[in-house]
Amino acid sequence: MHGMIRLLAALLALIATPALAAADPADGLQPKFTATSKFVPARTVQVWLPPDYARSKRRYPVIYLHDGQNVYDDPSPWSGKSWAVHRALAKLIAERKARASILVAVWSNDNRIGEYMPQAAVPPVVTPGDPKATDLFKTLPVERAKIAGDAYLRFLVTELKPLIDQQYRTLRGPRDTMLMGSSMGGLISAYALARYPTIFGAAACLSTAWPIGDGFTERWFEAHLPNGRLYFDYGTGTNDGSIAPYQSRIDAAAGNRGGRWVSRAFAGAEHSERAWAARVDIPLTFLLGGR
Repeated sequence: MHGMIRLLAALLALIATPALAAADPADGLQPKFTATSKFVPARTVQVWLPPDYARSKRRYPVIYLHDGQNVYDDPSPWSGKSWAVHRALAKLIAERKARASILVAVWSNDNRIGEYMPQAAVPPVVTPGDPKATDLFKTLPVERAKIAGDAYLRFLVTELKPLIDQQYRTLRGPRDTMLMGSSMGGLISAYALARYPTIFGAAACLSTAWPIGDGFTERWFEAHLPNGRLYFDYGTGTNDGSIAPYQSRIDAAAGNRGGRWVSRAFAGAEHSERAWAARVDIPLTFLLGGR
């Protein structure tokens, strides 16, 4: 009789005990560190590890994200909103819609436009006195001397990626090394695939800044299309409203690449962290789902 009472008491206690809460995705955030470089100024980097990393021995794909100060929980300095990419990815992993992946958020600095500019696309210096020539840099908020897209990519490829591969269990080939960015971050993501196809195999480019400088980057990309898997999107509100004609020309040049090339428009979506956060599950699924 006493045994039955003890059993019933144990069962009642179990029922009364709240279920353990699911792990907070923020638990996967590793301490920020400063990455030094021979090519660009030092900057902050923060890694996020997927929920099963600590109890697993397997290796993981990696996504490198630009404007790293905007992608986790800290409020964006520009809009007061961050992407919360780790939270979106943790949800997709739990729903088995995306492979578990390591995120590497790389902070931008005061020369953001210069570092995210596809350097090979930059037009040559205008010949003085040529009435037919137009110096596109007159319309850009950056000096020609500050263009450092190639240097930034060298930092990612030859300094940061080896460091991440050394410290974490990563899948190191291009199939599993990806990038994601918005606006100028979208430009440099696509440029990385064009310049380093043996390093990066896929990129998600949100609200890509094709219109900058009257579209000279779009014209370069039409002639130098990357071969990797590419996701592009844009909204139709605020600054995004001018992207459509440029993206349409890029899409036409790419032709039919099936699921390796995705281009989407979001009616009314703004050019903002808030808008990118609202749809970030879509590019994450493109990069990490269905394979």
